[in-house]
Amino acid sequence: MITVEFGLDTFGDVTVDDKGKSLPYAQVIRNVVDQAILAEQVGLDGFGVGEHHRDDFAVSAPEIVLAAIAGRTERIKLSTAVTVLSSDDPVRVYERFATLDAVSRGRAEIILGRGSFTESFPLFGFDLNDYEKLFAEKAELMTALLDEGPVTWSGTVRPPLKNQHVYPKTESGHIRTWIGVGGSPESVVRAAQLGLPLVLAIIGGEPARFAPYVELYHRALKEFGHEQLPVAVHCPGFVADTDEEAVETLWPHARNMLNRIGRERGWQPMAKGQFEKDVRDGAWHVGSPSTVAAKVARTIQALGIQRFDLKYSAGTLPHDKMLKAISLYGTEVLPQVRSLLA
Repeated sequence: MITVEFGLDTFGDVTVDDKGKSLPYAQVIRNVVDQAILAEQVGLDGFGVGEHHRDDFAVSAPEIVLAAIAGRTERIKLSTAVTVLSSDDPVRVYERFATLDAVSRGRAEIILGRGSFTESFPLFGFDLNDYEKLFAEKAELMTALLDEGPVTWSGTVRPPLKNQHVYPKTESGHIRTWIGVGGSPESVVRAAQLGLPLVLAIIGGEPARFAPYVELYHRALKEFGHEQLPVAVHCPGFVADTDEEAVETLWPHARNMLNRIGRERGWQPMAKGQFEKDVRDGAWHVGSPSTVAAKVARTIQALGIQRFDLKYSAGTLPHDKMLKAISLYGTEVLPQVRSLLA
């Protein structure tokens, strides 16, 4: 039987009530905590919270939300999805997650990434022209900090460190840390060079087409002299009682989210037929428990991954719909996936 971890991810999207009115940010954040509690109750292995700095997402400080979740759960792993390292300071990232690791009794994880949005760059005074350099140098420093020994480092994006210890140290001596990438070969190779596990964010297209990236990562790990490390996948999805209900419930909320992002980036509006095609053949894992289970199993088998994270939130999708989806995912989808993989 293939051993795979299963997680859920959310960006803390600002959702609507039963009258279609946007909920306050504070309520959205409290709802995320409740969603994570349910995720543990129905057997999920991990829960990830994204970092964004824009008005359609409520979570800009995921570590704080994860700490609140830690106080009301006992087992589930707690991660970001992702931490935007380019516009943060690696020392502070380490300190915050080491603290989260303490209060959660060793359940903290970090997924480092450059993020799919750029609002944090002007917000914190960074130049987008330094996009590549910021992440490359800070990822190098972060990797050194994770060893939890004295750090000597110098670069161009922050002051150097000389034989510097950073506190608190963790009880285990290490925080499990991944690199999240959108699918560029250069990013995959960088993750291998740093010796960190890989998370592939598959948000469009057929998941199986990412198999060459997994192969490249394993080949690069070997060439850089690292042991083989796990690969995870992050995909959007939604579960309801039937395929039709899942699509019809999700579509208006996903459409609004995708079209807003599309207007910002110059994309064409999303048509329902295109969305249904991506549900059928692409990245979206949407449908009844049996449909979603079959697609999750296919993705795992096609890519040979060790972790599958379902991004269950989508735009203004209401809290009660997400709670039901989480319940179905844990109690019906995952047992079927494990049976299919056995």
